[in-house]
Amino acid sequence: MSRLAKSLLAGIVLIGILAAVGVGALLVVSRGAPVDFLQTTAARLRIASRQDDLNRPISSDTTPVRFTIEPGDTPRGIAQKLAGESLIVDPELFVDYVRVSDMDVELEAGTYFLQRSQNIPEIAQALTDSRSSQFPFRILEGWRLEEIAEVIDDNPYFGFSGADFLRVVGPGAPQDADFAELVGLPPGASLEGFLFPDTYQLPAVVTPEMLRDILTQQFIAEIGSDVPRDAAANDLTLFEVVTLASIVQREAVREDEHPRIASVYLNRLRDGMKLDADPTVQYGIGFDGDTWWPQITQADYTDAVHPYNTYLNTGLPPGPIANPGIAAIRAVVNPEETPYFYFRARCDGSGYHNFAVTFEEQVANAC
Repeated sequence: MSRLAKSLLAGIVLIGILAAVGVGALLVVSRGAPVDFLQTTAARLRIASRQDDLNRPISSDTTPVRFTIEPGDTPRGIAQKLAGESLIVDPELFVDYVRVSDMDVELEAGTYFLQRSQNIPEIAQALTDSRSSQFPFRILEGWRLEEIAEVIDDNPYFGFSGADFLRVVGPGAPQDADFAELVGLPPGASLEGFLFPDTYQLPAVVTPEMLRDILTQQFIAEIGSDVPRDAAANDLTLFEVVTLASIVQREAVREDEHPRIASVYLNRLRDGMKLDADPTVQYGIGFDGDTWWPQITQADYTDAVHPYNTYLNTGLPPGPIANPGIAAIRAVVNPEETPYFYFRARCDGSGYHNFAVTFEEQVANAC
């Protein structure tokens, strides 16, 4: 073999050795995943000069954007969805970031609430834990079904409309047999009165049916076993209790007056008098002007002809007129013992009422 051939062979052997050493080193450094290591290194180099782009949100808009990752979505597919929702500008930069941050394997299927005021690192971090995607929802005492529906429509976190909710809680909606039996819900009746007012933390994936069940289960938890027991002791069904409590809730401004106002209505019922409750007239009139609780006139007492008008009809209305809180419910089953048959608002604007035994005393209490 010539000297030249020997030199070429030696060079080839040396190159092979160096290549083997390099490959071995790469395998060690990459922990057996050289392709991934090289791709991650390249991604790291690309984002090194793009820190400003990485940390710059697309806008200052804090309106929540409902965003869903489906099972099987890849980081690149997620990035394309984010861009499609105008949450990020550069899908490739997002892919590079989650790769170098080891978040590409942590992106979790689920529904999230994102904001265009978030930058890529903040969005990526949010998409690693769908369990944290909850939002607050508050129902006020004394709201009727339609008011709850309006708040749903005004809340960007919901994935359904107020009309969708009314379809599962309104008149004619399917009833849970056990719940209907517990509260004495008439066939075809709505869930008015039984959607418990409270502040809730709802999951991002909440549906109309889930929200209905959350609210009715909270009602069951709040009344416990004592309210049904006390209702029976007063010869009232739970449905009657909630119906009267809804009137008390709409009449009372001060919670400490609930038991006394309840006593007035119970006294009227026992004496066969009409309840003469303004909120029942309002309920039957419905939305008028810009409110579900319009200011009524003297004429409405006789002109508003509907089953809920307790100036025209004796006894309780057909059902609750709003969703009462637990204080109003307990006031009906544990009222004050009073001789009163009348009450009217005091003239001092305090929210309290003057109570009377006779109609003459009621007239004398006028402002």
